[in-house]
Amino acid sequence: MMIIPQTDPKASYIAHKTEIDAAIARVLNSGRYILGEEVEAFEKEFAAYIGVDYASGVGNGTDALELSLRACDVGPGDLVFTVSHTAVATVAAIELVGARPVFVDIDPTTFTMAPDSLDTALANKSAGIPKAIIPVHLYGHPVDMPHIMAIARQHGLYVIEDCAQSHGAALAGRKTGTWGDIAAFSFYPTKNLGALGDGGMIVTGSTDLAHKVRLLREYGWRNRNMSDIPGANSRLDEIQAAILRVKLRYLEEDTSRRIQLAQIYHACLNHVGLILPFVASDCRHVYHLFVVRSVERDRLRTVLKKKGIGTLIHYPVPVHLQTAYNGRVKVHGSLAESERAAREVLSLPLYPELTEAKVHNICSVIEQYKMNI
Repeated sequence: MMIIPQTDPKASYIAHKTEIDAAIARVLNSGRYILGEEVEAFEKEFAAYIGVDYASGVGNGTDALELSLRACDVGPGDLVFTVSHTAVATVAAIELVGARPVFVDIDPTTFTMAPDSLDTALANKSAGIPKAIIPVHLYGHPVDMPHIMAIARQHGLYVIEDCAQSHGAALAGRKTGTWGDIAAFSFYPTKNLGALGDGGMIVTGSTDLAHKVRLLREYGWRNRNMSDIPGANSRLDEIQAAILRVKLRYLEEDTSRRIQLAQIYHACLNHVGLILPFVASDCRHVYHLFVVRSVERDRLRTVLKKKGIGTLIHYPVPVHLQTAYNGRVKVHGSLAESERAAREVLSLPLYPELTEAKVHNICSVIEQYKMNI
């Protein structure tokens, strides 16, 4: 039976194996493995790609969020507004700095933070000091950042963009990561720009925030062995930076391929009764995931599995309903759209190395299933 995985990070390595192996060898031969020339070069190249002045490599995407919050002086008791339909890392980072997450609902078409829900939540006075907003650019589609930024400025709040799934996504010609005060990226292996291990990046246009992030990521050191502020140990290593430099050169090519495959899905599945990914006006969707929704999601997933087609559910349980958070974190309203999305979403296979023939095969299986029910 033909097996089609939902994603295949190994395929990306194989596609660029010669260059990646050479980059790894270069680091091993250098004898410098932490915060060396490769990290510095990748930071500059990634900042230029995103369109910001500063980028700082850190250990992973969760650290990127946590250190971004700390750079914005978010701490114990402060309120941070975000969404429940996200990876739990977004919420974990908020609690790691002692702040309190407040969940608002999502837009049902883009799965991202609904400005109206945020606006209403901020109008309702809560115990605690509102300090920041973390909009999550989910599945590769940007949040409605003009509206989010207008609300944030009205209330004097920091905006920390969670860009873990939106490398290269854009709204009105501006990439995600350039709208807020500071932004966090993940280079987990399955991301559009993925390492062969863990890695993260913090980007900002603020000199002050960038300087503070540099201190925070390495013990608060301005000079070695002298901590100016309490810091952490979160450093992107040289090998991962070297690998990511290679893969960054192909990111736009890979993104174009993702969009091309997504267009095939759209063309083949637009008549079968699934709700397909929405792309808002003037947005660039980079299709980190191709997420459809259906009230028959679980039945469809079973059929695809029997045909050797891998799927995933991002995310099956909203954070506010998970055991660690249920009844403990603050929820604004019912989060009805977040809960409905969790019941209906399904991520179909999509990665740059996936062939068009396999996409057509997946579509044929779905079409046949819909014809037989």
